[in-house]
Amino acid sequence: MNKTAFAVLCSVAVLAACSKPAPPEEPVRAVKVMTVGTDSFTASHEYAGEVKAQVESRLGFRVGGKIIRRQAELGQHVKAGQVLAQLDPQDYKLAADAARAQVAAASTNRDLAAADFKRYKELKDQNFISGAELERRDTTLKAAQAQLEQAQSQLAVQGNQANYAALVADVSGVVTAVEAEAGQVVTAGTPVLRIAADGPRDVVFSVPEDKVGAIKVGAPVRVRVWSQATELAGKVREVSASADPATRTYPVKVALDTKEPPVLGATVYIQPQGLGGATGVQVIKLPTSALRQEGKASAVWVLDKTTMTVRSQIIQIATADGNEAVIAGGLQPGMLVVSAGVHVLSPGQKVTIYQQKVAVAPATPSQTAINTVASAAATPAPAAAAPAAK
Repeated sequence: MNKTAFAVLCSVAVLAACSKPAPPEEPVRAVKVMTVGTDSFTASHEYAGEVKAQVESRLGFRVGGKIIRRQAELGQHVKAGQVLAQLDPQDYKLAADAARAQVAAASTNRDLAAADFKRYKELKDQNFISGAELERRDTTLKAAQAQLEQAQSQLAVQGNQANYAALVADVSGVVTAVEAEAGQVVTAGTPVLRIAADGPRDVVFSVPEDKVGAIKVGAPVRVRVWSQATELAGKVREVSASADPATRTYPVKVALDTKEPPVLGATVYIQPQGLGGATGVQVIKLPTSALRQEGKASAVWVLDKTTMTVRSQIIQIATADGNEAVIAGGLQPGMLVVSAGVHVLSPGQKVTIYQQKVAVAPATPSQTAINTVASAAATPAPAAAAPAAK
């Protein structure tokens, strides 16, 4: 072989080594499909709400001071008259002692003025003094009496101030919030505890501005408890006249007509019966597993049964019905739509329809042994060998 031929063979070998290998064929995936059809749809308005007490008190001290003890805990059931928290009462006790001393001083001055008036009255009866002098003593007595009454009122106020250092429950109920702790200095009226009073319960939910006009006080409402899967009856008790400044929705309160209401804070779903909706409308529904996002639009994979390939189809979603989406446009009844595994497909990809395999129960060892014995019994015995000819 000459040098030229050898060089050509080497170049061919190098080019063959540097060429890219052919890409592997895309696997044929098995997908679950469903036939698009129509189903009845009943449009209804449902709102999420929360169970609350009809009466909820935010308790605070009527005087300011430092909290030295808090006996109530979150979730605790308290009774009316029970002490929930206490302020440091030392300053109020000192003020009450000072007021008590003022009462004693005013009482002494009143007694002295009364004795003086009695003596001057006797002198006036004997015409030893003038009537003007007796009137001055009478005025002094009345002033002393007024000072005594003022001191007594001040003592009562200071006594009340000392009593206000203890925060007492005004109703029986459950502590739903604790807003101050021991060691904190609070002013008069600062909320410390929140109590949900025992008694009737309300369901509170919010409605948008375009629906609040259709909800009237006294209208029946169906309430579905999420945790118990039970349905209760109720009536609209109150509709707020102004919107919430943050959400711009209108709070609505529903009184529950039951002797055993759900627990406080339970999540419920409310269906006001005053709000109408479409009933029995035929629509196309798809499970949410069939939907995917394509850009800013929603889409599904449609199967072409002739070529067994999938193509993307943009759809319009109207609303949701449970775990299904109501389709407003983009699909026609009879189409085949991929209902699972939509995120691993690509346009034009070949697929096969998934067929669920039926598992065959394996034979037990005892059954295998029985079958073996039965097979052996059914097999005929071999014929005896003929004697060899002599």
